[in-house]
This record gives sequence, C-alpha cells and structure tokens, in this order.
Amino acid sequence: MSEAPLTFSPEVAEALADRRPVVALESTIITHGMPWPQNLDMAREVEAVIRTAGATPATIAVMGGQIHIGLTDTTLTALARTPPDQAMKLSRADLAVCLATGRTGATTVAATMICADLAGIRVFATGGIGGVHRGAELSFDVSADLQELAQTPVTVVAAGAKAILDLPKTWEVLETLGVPVIAYGQDELPAFWSRRSGIPAPLRMDSPAEIAAAAAMRARLGLKGGQLVANPIPAEAEITQSEILPVILKALDEAETQGVAAKSVTPFLLQRIFELTDGRSLGSNIALVLNNARLAAEIAIEMAKPA
Repeated sequence: MSEAPLTFSPEVAEALADRRPVVALESTIITHGMPWPQNLDMAREVEAVIRTAGATPATIAVMGGQIHIGLTDTTLTALARTPPDQAMKLSRADLAVCLATGRTGATTVAATMICADLAGIRVFATGGIGGVHRGAELSFDVSADLQELAQTPVTVVAAGAKAILDLPKTWEVLETLGVPVIAYGQDELPAFWSRRSGIPAPLRMDSPAEIAAAAAMRARLGLKGGQLVANPIPAEAEITQSEILPVILKALDEAETQGVAAKSVTPFLLQRIFELTDGRSLGSNIALVLNNARLAAEIAIEMAKPA
C-alpha cells in the first residue's frame, strides 16, 4: 500500500526527526473563521505562542494534492488569502476527494486529527470541537469530530465544545463512545466563551504531565481513540453564560428562519454572534485559541520526554 501524500515543512520535519515536541493546528479557522488579514495575524500569533512555549507548530492543510504538515510563511499566507468558497471545509468524508482532485482544503477537528496521526503528531490545539447540534433529535446533525475522538489517538486541547451546540448531548455522546473528557484545573466543564457550563466534569487533571501520562497509559492498554482536554478560557476574556446564551438563542432562531443547514450552520452562527456582541466574541475566541495552544505545547513537551 502506498504511503499517504504528506509534505512536511522544514521546521516540522526537523522537529519530528529529532523527536522534539510538535503541536498540530487546524486550518478551518484560517479560511472560514475570520477575514483577511486578521486570519493571517491570528495564525502567526498561535504559532508564535507554541514556539515560545518550547514546541513546534504544525498547521495542517491540503494544497495541490498534498497534506501539508506545517506551513511555511509563504504557504500560510497563500492559504489565508484563499476565499472561503475556494477552500473545501474538510472532515473525514471529504479528505480523500480533496486530495484526489487537487483542490485546496482546510481541515476541521476530525480531518486535523487524521492528518496529525498520519504524521506521528500526538497533540492538537483548537478552539472548540464540533458536537451534537441543538435539535439533533430531528435533524441528526452530529459532528464527525465525536467519532474521530473515539478512534484516532490524538489528544485534543479545546475550550470544550462550541457553545452553539447542545452541550449536555455532546458530552453524553462522548461518554457513550468512551472518549475521556478531562477538565483542566476545575471540576466543571467549560463552555467555549464561558469558563463554566454548569455541567460537572467526568474527569479532572491539573497538570500537563498527568494528561501526557494518561495518553501513554491508553496506548499501553490498547485503547482506541484520543482524549479531549477541556481548557477554560482565560478569565479576562470570558463572556459568561448569562451574557452569551441570549445571543446564541437569537442567532439560532435566525438560522432556522433563514433555512441555514448542514455545514453552513456553524459559520452563520459564529458570524451572527460576532455581530450581536459587537466583535467581542471574536476577541474571546482568539484568546481561548492562544490559551489552548500554550497548554497543548506543555502537554507535547511532556509527551516528548523519554519514558
């Protein structure tokens, strides 16, 4: 069987060859998360945080029939300049088609996990995972991210699931799938823009070393899948549940009225929440991504230590 079409940036190739810590990053937030040039500034800042913490960033995207594991500044800039309608939003179902047809694709949580695993990267930092959408009992709209966490051995650091989702159902599905959901440093699960959701955390860990040890133990036990580390947004960037929930409900109502569905739902909701919070949600989003990148780097450093 031929090998997967992987292209490594020189920085990432060197780090992996030397067995130094590497953190994977998704690219959907670049192509679909914010406009040019703020998206490029954000991507560079996230990578800088990881380097400062002592690890190597590997932003992942599909370009020219190759999975790029790490982007040079030239390819990162080219991706950031790509209009959203010219970049496929890739999950497990779309990845092979995008590669086979030579199109440009930005990786979601699920696709990033797949590519990171192919490249031998064990830690991935993102904003929030996808999950069970509100009304899923009628629409069956459940993100592929949840199944991916159950089968691909990557530790994902996120500020919980996106708060636009049905959070209780999302955590129930992850429990059913056997995915460890670990709250970092608190007994309650965070809710993306909010530090607290009112939902007790099934597991709690307080150090990167503990999280790395848990991942190693899962491998020793032969357990499939990864771990979700739910890292609360920094307090100074938080939008509390009481503030953000009415905004989310208004955006959801507008999406239903306008018939927004499938992959268009999340981008629509995030844009409307940005507008309804006068841009505050985007600032919080960037803060939590940077915070997750920092923790992911610390976990990767622990994983890279000799056993």
